Amino acid sequence: MIGACTEALATHLRQNFAIVDVHLATNPAEPITGVPYDFIGVIGQLDAVNDLPGALIHLRSALNPGGMAIASFIGGQSLPALRAAMLAAEPDRPAGRLHPLVDARAAPGLLQRAGWKDPVVDTHTLSVRYASFDRLVEDLRDQGLGNALARPAAPLGKAALARARAAFAERADADGRTIETFEIITLTGRRSLGGT
Repeated sequence: MIGACTEALATHLRQNFAIVDVHLATNPAEPITGVPYDFIGVIGQLDAVNDLPGALIHLRSALNPGGMAIASFIGGQSLPALRAAMLAAEPDRPAGRLHPLVDARAAPGLLQRAGWKDPVVDTHTLSVRYASFDRLVEDLRDQGLGNALARPAAPLGKAALARARAAFAERADADGRTIETFEIITLTGRRSLGGT
């Protein structure tokens, strides 16, 4: 497993006779060591790599012939309320504050370019209600989903932060909570039995 595999998941897999290696610090954009594997699961991580086709090739190459990879990560339709708040915060010259995310419609082509066999792309969305802009930002940071840009913009000034908070609050429902959406993209594929 690459990424934040929980102990509960690892224990469940081991109880079902799987040999589990958890690699929290493995960079999927680089060749994977300890190969080959029958199965590779990737939790997160792929949403922030610069060369996603290259990472998918590395994953495929790390599999035994017929081996399977499943990767789940945050997709491009995520965080519409946060994006709107950031645009409201800096209406004249918005800075890049969210790294680009993968559009699910492009994912099948990426899998094919990377040579995955039997590629499947699934998406589902999670809706989470937040009491404040600050609570959303805190939650994202706690999950390691902060800005992954090589050159992040300077922090928002007081006035811009106030505009972001206000724009986020304007979207609130009758209970005073704003719905934020997270799109989860899951890629599944195999390495061919011929090993290519």
